[in-house]
Amino acid sequence: MDGKLDSVPEPAEDHGAGLDRRAELSEFLRTRRARLKPEDVGLPDYGRHRRVPGLRREELAQLAGVSVAYYTRLEQGNGRNVSAEVLDAIARALRLNQAEHAHLTHLAKPTQHKRKPVARSQPVRVALRQLLDTMDGIPAYVVGRRSDVLAWNRMAAALFGDWGELPERERNWARMVFLKPEYRELFPQWEQKASDVVSFLRMDAGCHPDDPRLSALVGELSVKSEDFRRLWARHDVKEKTYGVKRLRHPLVGELTLSFETFRLVDDVEQSLITYHAEPGSASADALRLLASWGVDAKTSAPSV
Repeated sequence: MDGKLDSVPEPAEDHGAGLDRRAELSEFLRTRRARLKPEDVGLPDYGRHRRVPGLRREELAQLAGVSVAYYTRLEQGNGRNVSAEVLDAIARALRLNQAEHAHLTHLAKPTQHKRKPVARSQPVRVALRQLLDTMDGIPAYVVGRRSDVLAWNRMAAALFGDWGELPERERNWARMVFLKPEYRELFPQWEQKASDVVSFLRMDAGCHPDDPRLSALVGELSVKSEDFRRLWARHDVKEKTYGVKRLRHPLVGELTLSFETFRLVDDVEQSLITYHAEPGSASADALRLLASWGVDAKTSAPSV
């Protein structure tokens, strides 16, 4: 972390009132409406006479089959007494995907989606830690609330860096991606990685807007990173699923790895993430090299 970042005071980790759910609902609806063009939904486009980007409130209300006044109240953050049927209709009108639809519902009707109280710690089961250790040659880790990295195996340390050398509060994907320059080198497609991390945080915030630690994290990153502020303002949401990531490792060079996300049945706020390479590929050879080097791979390379 450079001196400029270090000069910013650290916020108190466990203080704060959380995020403003009404404001979150309002901004989410505004940004989803702004991204739709009239022609996207079969409406005429009046060109230069259109004063706002995207659809007007009147057009969105018409598509959803609700009154303009009703939709306006909802977009102003008043989701009280809104029915699931109306939310479904608005989600269809806004062309929301599954994650966005769930996020809208969490924001508008939080009492219908109660979860267990926010815990200070996120313990990982002993058996799961043992499983990580047996996954030889497969980088794997457990991620929890707020994108915290909770447990990892030897291969994950060789690929991403020795998280054990970091203070516990810094073992967090958002802090690492936005505050550690070496992660920009590790991920050639850094913008996509950063966007994904922010989208995961947004999803978490919709489920737990009253989490003061999440609010403190968002506040810290907003102060320290212009990129974070820009991406956070987009109000995009996303669930962790599967896909392909490109990495540029300081020892073995370019890798293309597939990742899978396995949400734990006994704790849906924890997920096991694994990475693997296509058999016979150069990336598979690179992973074998990392596995053979073991501890040396994470100590000989620059910290990533």
